[in-house]
Amino acid sequence: MTTPPRKSSKPLLREADAPLRSRPRRQRDPAQPNLPLDPMPPRIEPCLALLKAKPPRGDDWVYEIKWDGYRLAVHVESTGIRILTRGGHDWTDRFPAIKQAALWLPVGTAILDGEAVVLDKQGRSDFGLLQQSLGGCGGKESSSDAIFMAFDLLYFDGHDLRDSELSMRRHLLEDLVPAGEQGDIRLSEEIEADGEQLLASACQHGLEGIIAKRRDAPYRSGRLGDWLKIKCIRSNGFVIVGYEKSTASFGGIGRLLLAARKGDELVYVGGVGTGFNERSATELRKQMDKLIIGKPVVDTGRKRNAVFIDPKLVAEIEYRAWTHDGKLRHPSYKGQREEQDSAAVYELE
Repeated sequence: MTTPPRKSSKPLLREADAPLRSRPRRQRDPAQPNLPLDPMPPRIEPCLALLKAKPPRGDDWVYEIKWDGYRLAVHVESTGIRILTRGGHDWTDRFPAIKQAALWLPVGTAILDGEAVVLDKQGRSDFGLLQQSLGGCGGKESSSDAIFMAFDLLYFDGHDLRDSELSMRRHLLEDLVPAGEQGDIRLSEEIEADGEQLLASACQHGLEGIIAKRRDAPYRSGRLGDWLKIKCIRSNGFVIVGYEKSTASFGGIGRLLLAARKGDELVYVGGVGTGFNERSATELRKQMDKLIIGKPVVDTGRKRNAVFIDPKLVAEIEYRAWTHDGKLRHPSYKGQREEQDSAAVYELE
């Protein structure tokens, strides 16, 4: 449930969406130059983390916990709040608690970069719980359980911060979203630690992994290496190219048949038959049965009771490693990625 911040403050917008304005103490000196303001971008392509096997070394890097949810940008504008997904879709109405918390932020205009998550009883982000709170994959419900973990500030009171160093942007963000606050917008805190020790601790506590960021880097859109992600368990998106029927499994799904990208082609990487519950399997089966095709788009080998589908669905799969013949080892279905989340499909080298 959304609660106002501890410090006494008023929402930035009145009910009529008119911004609150303070009265100047004295008339401005016409000879004094105006401070130039940067136009507020309607949307910013996010900076994406590059997957690495080990944390980087050196004092140039700072660390955060890796959150497992939906990447969002929260725009605080003079006309109201906008909440955009990684792909640019407007999901403001789907996160009413985050929207209300953004109204209480002590700032006129801002763009916050972060992740919408739902925490489990141990305080860990759980992507499955987040999807359930939104009505399942493809659902249209609003989530009152999701909170926003803010980890960057891209625009602040008329100034575009993307050319500033991360340390500068974080300093302003921590003034706006203080560490330790337990509202619906919270700070994803930086951790000064040895990367390998932090990763070991994160894995021991059942977290997905850690993020490493160059402290002196500007904010650059795309996956350019300024941010790195190091996972405890490998997890990536794979295209669903079909499924094997089973009368003994949830949704009648014995195994999903999966593929990765290799250039412009798809390559079969094996199947997954664990990680489903009744609800997720039933929803997924309904979607797959609308996409049935006569022939497989990739060579899956001989399969019993196989149904092939048009490769338009992306599943998030956890796995331990790859087999010698290029198949996923110990895979488990984690959830379905949505188009609005710009689901990335694993690319084979």
